[in-house]
Amino acid sequence: MEIHAKIDEDKIKNILQEFTGEIYQKPPLKASVKREVRKRWIYDIDLLEIQDTRVLFKVGCQAGTYIRKLCSDMGEVLGSGAHMRELRRTRAGSFSENTNLCNLYDLLCAQEKLRTEGDEKPLREMVRPMEEAFEYVPKVYVKDTAVDAICHGASLAAPGVSKIDSNIKPKSPVALFTLKGEVIALARAILSTQDMMEAEKGIVCETVRVVMAPGTYPMLWKSKRREVVTDTSN
Repeated sequence: MEIHAKIDEDKIKNILQEFTGEIYQKPPLKASVKREVRKRWIYDIDLLEIQDTRVLFKVGCQAGTYIRKLCSDMGEVLGSGAHMRELRRTRAGSFSENTNLCNLYDLLCAQEKLRTEGDEKPLREMVRPMEEAFEYVPKVYVKDTAVDAICHGASLAAPGVSKIDSNIKPKSPVALFTLKGEVIALARAILSTQDMMEAEKGIVCETVRVVMAPGTYPMLWKSKRREVVTDTSN
């Protein structure tokens, strides 16, 4: 963050502390979302270094937080004004720069090795399984008999549920998984965890986006087709 005037270090520390927790934020003029005030969580702000009017700090925040707006808002409270000078994303969900990064040249080499030698090991070490993206998403595990129906866009009914993560709330996003730990689809919970466990019928999760290809699991469901009878006597 670049502050537009020389500010006492203690005052900067206090402002960083003040902006920790739940904040109100209106997206900047150049933003991909509607410009309306919304709540976002700043989990922590660690001050790393202050050099003249430049402040280096590390932020842990809720998805959708605009850091350049955070800098601007802190500058306004400081009374000097401020702007974001540089931004580096070090983590997104379960992925971090310490464990999941590779450069494009190495990726190209791994792809070429697969093409010319049939060796897929280097590529597999770089291209991570889809399931890793859902580490922090609540999961509902689906019986094998219901998997293919979901792959065709069906929502999950109570008889298809095998086990459920705790603390799922109605309307919250969930991931539908097979019993082998394979992601099937993204969904929206209709019921809470407790209500899902007690339900014997009805839809418990509404499918939003299918990830697994149809036919991966055998089709053990029957589609209901309306029969049309045409009278040809005339």
